[in-house]
Amino acid sequence: QVQLVESGGGLVQAGGSLRLSCAASGRTSSRYAMGWFRQAPGKEREFVAAISWNSGFIYYTDSAKGRFTISRDNAKNTVYLQMNSLKPEDTAVYYCAAGLIYSDFVNRMKYAYWGQGTQVTVSS
Repeated sequence: QVQLVESGGGLVQAGGSLRLSCAASGRTSSRYAMGWFRQAPGKEREFVAAISWNSGFIYYTDSAKGRFTISRDNAKNTVYLQMNSLKPEDTAVYYCAAGLIYSDFVNRMKYAYWGQGTQVTVSS
């Protein structure tokens, strides 16, 4: 089993920045791809960004491109999501996910492990 714990969420004004972290523990493996998803009230959980196990492949949803940056530190079993130029529509619970994935990183069904989520609220 792998446990994922997100942190770094909070309340920020539009245009501000937040850095989310996701710490993995348990039977961790540097071979896991890591992803960030988010879910706003009344909406389905959607893909935000993903990074392959060796950081060789990085993907973003269109709305995150140019504003968000995903990175990972395998020595610390931690993945990060730097979010800049935040907008009210970025308001959601952000979830970290992990899985042995080598393709189709945007598909949430591919991820075996999920964190509990961290709330991000962007005020206008």
